[in-house]
Amino acid sequence: MALSNAAYDAIMQIYNDRQLNNRRAQEERIEEACSKIPRLSELSGEIASLSLRKARALLEQDTADFDLEAAIADLAEERAVLLKSYGYPADYLELHYTCPKCRDTGLIDGRKCECFLRAEVDYLYSGSHDRKLLQEENFDRFILDYYPDDMTDASGMSARANALQARETAVRFVKQFDTDFENLCIYGDTGVGKSFLSHCIAHELIMRGHTVVYLTAHDLFDRLAQSAFDRNEDAVDFSDQIFSCDLLIIDDLGTEMTNAFVSSQLFLCVNERILKKKATIISTNLSLEKFAEIYSERTFSRILGSYKLVRLFGRDIRIQKTLQRK
Repeated sequence: MALSNAAYDAIMQIYNDRQLNNRRAQEERIEEACSKIPRLSELSGEIASLSLRKARALLEQDTADFDLEAAIADLAEERAVLLKSYGYPADYLELHYTCPKCRDTGLIDGRKCECFLRAEVDYLYSGSHDRKLLQEENFDRFILDYYPDDMTDASGMSARANALQARETAVRFVKQFDTDFENLCIYGDTGVGKSFLSHCIAHELIMRGHTVVYLTAHDLFDRLAQSAFDRNEDAVDFSDQIFSCDLLIIDDLGTEMTNAFVSSQLFLCVNERILKKKATIISTNLSLEKFAEIYSERTFSRILGSYKLVRLFGRDIRIQKTLQRK
C-alpha cells in the first residue's frame, strides 16, 4: 500500500524511537553489569585495543599479523562465562531488537517487514476502529451455544448448524486468503454475530501480516466524502488505502444515511476492489431484497455475482449475554 509522506514519516518515527529506546536500554544494562563485574569494562577495552591494533597492522602491511577473530572470540567467551556466573544471560550486553527479523529498520532486503505492515495497519486503525475488539474477538470465542438448535429456517437448518457453517466459511476464507480471491457478504438480523465473525477474520489476517481496514459504513462514506470534497492529504491518503488494502471490511451497511452519493460510492468501492482482486467483506442487517432496493440493482448485481453470501440467524446475542450477567 502506498503511504502519504506524513504517514510514512509517522511510522518511521516509531522505528527511530524504538531504536533509541533499545540502545538506551542496552546502555543501562551495560552500566549495571559493569558496576557489578568490573572485569567486563576491561574486556571491552581489550577488544577495542585489539581492533585498533589489527587496523594498524593492515595499514602498515605487517606480516607478523595475528588472528583478530580468534582473539576476540576468546575474550567474548570469557565475558559470557563471567555473565553466567553472576546470573546474567550470555546476550545481556547485546542490543536487543523489538523485531529481530528486520533489526528495527522496518525493511528486509528492501521489502517491508511484517512488523512494518502491522504498523501501517495500526496507523490506519487509529481513529477508525477499536483495535481492542480485534484482539478479544477471535474464532476461539465464537461460541455456538448462543445459536439455538430449536430455531430453524425455511430449509430446516437450525441456527446452530447454520452458525457452524458460517464459521467454517470464515475459517476457510482466512486459510485460502493468499491463494483464492473471494469476497463475503454476511447478512442477518441485529445481534446475531455478523460483526463478531468479521472481527475474527480481521484478527487472523492481521496476525499474518496482512493489511486490513475495518470501518463502519458511516465512517467509510464519511471518509470518502472528505476525500471527494475536502481533498486534504490525510483524507485522500486514507481513500487510497480503502482501495488498496489487502482486506476491506464494511460493517453495518444500511445504518448510514443513504443518498445518491453513498450509493454511487458503494458501487465504486465494490467494483474497484473486484477489478483489483482485493478482498472485501460486507456485513449488513438488510435483507437481500431491501439491499437491492436501497443501493440499486446494479450494485446488488455486482455483489451477488462476486460475493459469497453468508447468513446468520438466531436470538440476539447481546440480549442473551445481558440476561446471563443478571
